[in-house]
Amino acid sequence: MHISEQAPFGASITRKGNEPPAAVSVHGWRYHHIGIPTNVPRPGEQYLEQFKMYVSAFETSPCGIQWMRFEPDSPVHTLIKSVPHVAFEVDDLEAAIEGKEVLTEPNSPSEGVVVAMILDSGAPVELLEFRAAHNSRQNSPHHCRTAVPAR
Repeated sequence: MHISEQAPFGASITRKGNEPPAAVSVHGWRYHHIGIPTNVPRPGEQYLEQFKMYVSAFETSPCGIQWMRFEPDSPVHTLIKSVPHVAFEVDDLEAAIEGKEVLTEPNSPSEGVVVAMILDSGAPVELLEFRAAHNSRQNSPHHCRTAVPAR
């Protein structure tokens, strides 16, 4: 099985089914979590007032599952409220979003982290940059939260 991806500057690359995606193998992005929208209240939800959403499970999921439940008037982009997203930690957020379709501009939902949401193959992708001054993701309350306000 071969999967085509869009490479930087519009060049097309093809990878074999057993190879990691270019986000990992070429760009060096590191898996952080997968955010899954739901309408079902879940145990241990935390309410994020500024986004009118609830998040849960990140701290306890060995695979990085993050459930997201939204209030009807949440300002979060419609696509993010309806389609699961994968999140990657990056070293340089500005460089990572260059040339990409941005759903949510870079913002800082909590001290020590800057995030943005991009569109890839019709799906949202969250990119997170943790600032070294805050000892990476361990000291950031965002390690369990998705910042996804609408643009």
